[in-house]
Amino acid sequence: MPAIDYEKNLVRKPVYEVGVQAVGKHKGHQVPSMTYMSNSLVPGSNTYVEISWIYDVPTPNPYVFEHAHNYNEIVLHIGSDPENPEALGGEMTIDVEGQPLTFDRTTALFLPRGTKHGPLTWQKVTRPHIEMTIMLGCGDFAKAMPGRNPNE
Repeated sequence: MPAIDYEKNLVRKPVYEVGVQAVGKHKGHQVPSMTYMSNSLVPGSNTYVEISWIYDVPTPNPYVFEHAHNYNEIVLHIGSDPENPEALGGEMTIDVEGQPLTFDRTTALFLPRGTKHGPLTWQKVTRPHIEMTIMLGCGDFAKAMPGRNPNE
């Protein structure tokens, strides 16, 4: 059996493709965000993973408005306190199909394909934390957000 070289599946450097034109216009969060998995980075992965740091209440707030995707999505908000990893370091609300969900803990939210979600509004940020989105079966930003310019 031939050995498989898994180096081709390891993304060591992200692509900064989402939010390029928002640099200087947005504050409190990482712009542009980091794409760590896509078909262009790992051909055939059919997964899109985008990560950004939130380090203050973002402005504008909200900057994520109501939208839906043609793919299942997992949205994670991950705290950065190793002594209390479940503490998010902030409080935010996201509307899902009109239902507001407010949390201040590390969370994972599954959004089935076609589920309307947003806006995402921060009430406070007391410690930097990570926001990560994972699109299952979707290999690039254009499929994840059809019609949206990734530079905005």
